[in-house]
Amino acid sequence: MKPNYKNWMPKGMILGTLGGTLACLILFLIFGVSGLLAAGTLKTVLKTVFLVLAIVLALVTLWMWLLHRAFSYNDKRQMSKQIIDGVAAYVTLPEGGKGLDVGCGSGALTIACTKRNPKEMFGIDRWGKEYASYSLDLCEQNAQAEGVSNTHFAQGNALKLDFADETFDAVTSNYVYHNIPSRDRQAILLETLRVLKKGGTFAIHDIFSRFKYGDMQAFVKKLKGMGYAEVELIDTTNGMFMTPWEAKWMGLSGSAILKGKK
Repeated sequence: MKPNYKNWMPKGMILGTLGGTLACLILFLIFGVSGLLAAGTLKTVLKTVFLVLAIVLALVTLWMWLLHRAFSYNDKRQMSKQIIDGVAAYVTLPEGGKGLDVGCGSGALTIACTKRNPKEMFGIDRWGKEYASYSLDLCEQNAQAEGVSNTHFAQGNALKLDFADETFDAVTSNYVYHNIPSRDRQAILLETLRVLKKGGTFAIHDIFSRFKYGDMQAFVKKLKGMGYAEVELIDTTNGMFMTPWEAKWMGLSGSAILKGKK
């Protein structure tokens, strides 16, 4: 039995845009090429609209297919695996400690952390309809396939974690918070750090662009002012997880690991 961590770019989304492309091409042929409509302004407008839509959707489909190939655990690039293993390398648990992975998805990061730290790891996710292929059952199946038994998965909300203050010795997350509609994602980070024990470590990987998060350098200074130590924002688009060019065409510019110690 092999683990199935799915793909960050699901096939269903690719097939959806491909279907839209084909539909627009058919409509272009019906209204723009066939004799169904007499020559005139309406025919010209419809022909132009459906042709433009078909071209745009075709380009989007190609982009999504390239993403799917890059993220695949079974293809040559395996960027998802590289990122998961790279983030897990920053997660260290003391003897008898336990860690939390916020937004665990298919359980990949939770399990990777557990394999590096044979302690206890908890993974939570809302498993919403946006990523319907991810589920609690999938996480548990992947843990079984990887031969790890000290992982625990449950449904949870990153905006309001169902844990008391200072519950975990380490907290981590990978590409989660930028997907959460919020005007203050720094507040979500603070909510995650709330459940971290004094002396515990954190490693959060996300797209920390100014547009999504505001001034992250100011946030780093804020954490240091609150008593956090070794706080650092590590760029992962300079060859660490991806090249600058990959970050641009994949829409991952601003990717970095926020790490430190409480």
